[in-house]
Amino acid sequence: MTDRTTDEAADDRAGTDRPRLLLDAMLGKLTTYLRMCGYDAAYVLERDGERARPDSDPGDDEIAAMARGSNRTLLTRDADLAARVDGAVLVESKDVREQLREVDDAGYDLALPDRPSRCAACNGELRSVDTDESLPSYAPDPAETDCWQCLDCGQAFWKGSHWDDVAETLGEP
Repeated sequence: MTDRTTDEAADDRAGTDRPRLLLDAMLGKLTTYLRMCGYDAAYVLERDGERARPDSDPGDDEIAAMARGSNRTLLTRDADLAARVDGAVLVESKDVREQLREVDDAGYDLALPDRPSRCAACNGELRSVDTDESLPSYAPDPAETDCWQCLDCGQAFWKGSHWDDVAETLGEP
């Protein structure tokens, strides 16, 4: 991997034309997949990139207001809530693979990008790690493997076996 170029910086912003999403409390696993596909996918049980207390699950009115106020498309398993929010996507299945099929059927691109752009953990933006930078001990050497780091939480990412597993799962819808 080499130092970042202007083209790479532009690639990092790829996906900005994608709709911004808000996922309800019943779609946590789906949130992770959508982030890995490059979607800006907020999750109602997170506040400032961290999981909120389990007893702080917002009600339907608050979720609807969050979707409208943040200009995000709501994805929900709640049919009544979906009916109240313009453009909401109702996801009926409890199984994440079936949820992915439903989202794919709704017209969302579920392919992994060449360059990851969103943190799967907190939804922050990722930046490429230069070859001379150091990362936490759990991550590979950026001089040997392309790596990215979240600007918000600092988590490191690379295309390893987890990336391959997600790609395989996404190939199924």
